[in-house]
Amino acid sequence: MADAQVLVERDGGVATVTLHRPAVLNALSNELLGEVVGALEALDEDPAIRVAVVTGGSQVFAAGADLQQFADAPVATMVQSARGQLWDRLRRIRQPLVAAVAGYALGGGCELAMSCDLIIAAESARFGQPEINVGIMPGAGGTQRLARAVGKARAMELVLTGRMISAYEAERIGLVNRVVPTEVLADEAGRLAREVAAKPPISVRLAKEAVLQAFETTLTAGLEYERRSLAALLGTDDAREGMRAFLEKRPPRYLGR
Repeated sequence: MADAQVLVERDGGVATVTLHRPAVLNALSNELLGEVVGALEALDEDPAIRVAVVTGGSQVFAAGADLQQFADAPVATMVQSARGQLWDRLRRIRQPLVAAVAGYALGGGCELAMSCDLIIAAESARFGQPEINVGIMPGAGGTQRLARAVGKARAMELVLTGRMISAYEAERIGLVNRVVPTEVLADEAGRLAREVAAKPPISVRLAKEAVLQAFETTLTAGLEYERRSLAALLGTDDAREGMRAFLEKRPPRYLGR
């Protein structure tokens, strides 16, 4: 539909969710964020879809939150806002998410990219948390995920100065997986998504959860979580098929069970 704020396309086991508010550079209003989260939750429940790509297209990812919804909001309204719940719901998506970022990924846009599991950046991409420049601060993971991704010193500089960084600097400091020419961004993100989608889906989901546990708990608890996840996988048909195919020197056929 012409007025849709989120476009969803399916191609085999990969779905692409595209933010579509070009007139305001995909500013993340509550409505847009809600549609993105709703689309990803629906895909997470679809057994035919194994990986989702999140993108804003070839021009801009998301230039930030929609400040019209923040400028005059009282504190009580912000504290009780459902916006925080939307970010929490996004964090509970079990499918791997690949962010394909071109142009600005600032403020909430940078936080949306960091909420994904893998980030492919176009050469045109620009990342940053500029909230400090308008008298506020990041509120959807910009202080927490950024520090975990790039370390305290770099995160502190980016958050306190509001400085914007290039795709290549983002790659150098570990914020993104790789940088590609803008014209092949969609192809490269799709290629990576298809590579992950070809793996056994139960293994992929449990492996994603185990990696995320590394940022949530102690090493001892994380190792125990990892061992229990492996033990659970050993009882699946896909695990038996994968090991049998390896021993028989043939391609495996994973069914997700």
